[in-house]
Amino acid sequence: MFKLNVNVQQTGPIPLNAEFSCLPGELLALVGPSGSGKTTLLRAIAGLYRPQHGHIECAGDIWLDTRRQHSLSPQRRRVGMVFQDYALFPHLTALANVALPLRHLPLPLRRFNAEAWLETVRLKGLENRYPSELSGGQRQRVALARALARDPQVLLLDEPFSAVDQVTRRRLQRELARLRQHISIPIVLVTHDLEEAAALADQICVLHNGNSLQQASPETLFRTPASPSVARLLDRHNVYHGQVVESAGKRRLRWGNVELDVATGLEGLAIGTQVAWYLPPSDIVLHRRGRPSHGERENPVAASVDDMLVLGGMTSIALRVQHGDVLRFDIATHAARRNDLMPGAAVHVSLLAGGIHLMPGQGVDMAPNEKRTPP
Repeated sequence: MFKLNVNVQQTGPIPLNAEFSCLPGELLALVGPSGSGKTTLLRAIAGLYRPQHGHIECAGDIWLDTRRQHSLSPQRRRVGMVFQDYALFPHLTALANVALPLRHLPLPLRRFNAEAWLETVRLKGLENRYPSELSGGQRQRVALARALARDPQVLLLDEPFSAVDQVTRRRLQRELARLRQHISIPIVLVTHDLEEAAALADQICVLHNGNSLQQASPETLFRTPASPSVARLLDRHNVYHGQVVESAGKRRLRWGNVELDVATGLEGLAIGTQVAWYLPPSDIVLHRRGRPSHGERENPVAASVDDMLVLGGMTSIALRVQHGDVLRFDIATHAARRNDLMPGAAVHVSLLAGGIHLMPGQGVDMAPNEKRTPP
């Protein structure tokens, strides 16, 4: 199996303390703010950068083991890499660019393989065009064909869609999803686009200041982040703190002046324990005026509309509860109008018990506009 395992540490100049893995046929997205070490980690895998300490293994081969002073050169690592700017040779045609890693083959076979890869990425007929004669999306596909022509054991993609317009970006994302059906190697994608990561990746690794904070499937990360820091880095806003209490012989979560039922997670916690907790926006149910909705009797909470932002067919809502915390979620704009939502309006919502995710032992770094105010 061509599994990729990465474990690297260093104190500077770019601090790193990262560990992640990627299975054959799997796409792992590295996400995090600028300066979190994403591109440096790709370069370390490719052998273009040597960290102070670390171990990198792919397909059972040790590419880096700093304890043994062992490091394979980039040429000996079977890596296909697509750089952010594609790094095509401007004086070579598309065919010649793709044929570069095939120089060990006889000329006829070299041409045959290069043409086959161009056809795989749907560029048949453009073999003789130079990079300056290709669109941004076409150049990206030439770079991808060249990376795959090396018959790599791992494919590394450094923000490969960032230099193209939104329509081309979506088309290239679909192309990558289609191409994955034909290759069975680990793919590591660096991206700043969380929607892109969620759409393409089987696994996401969240990085911050060089530290890998959590690796999991997109669904797991977006519903059960390991810490408030992970939630914030994933642009999740509904992070709060509460206390485990007992009410009528049942453990509940006290949040300000409200006691909430929680489906799982309270059983092993002592009464009085302070916990951070998160609620996905999809688990906030707005009580519809005049029409009771399913789940309205589950953790009902009174609030007022603090802010509204209409974004076409969706409206972003911020509700302030009595003790000062803010709940954020999106609803269809027509639903916001139907419910007469406007700043200052009083509303009721239910917080579904099955969506409340507890993070015991984690502090909460409140955003400036979410500081609690006295009731």
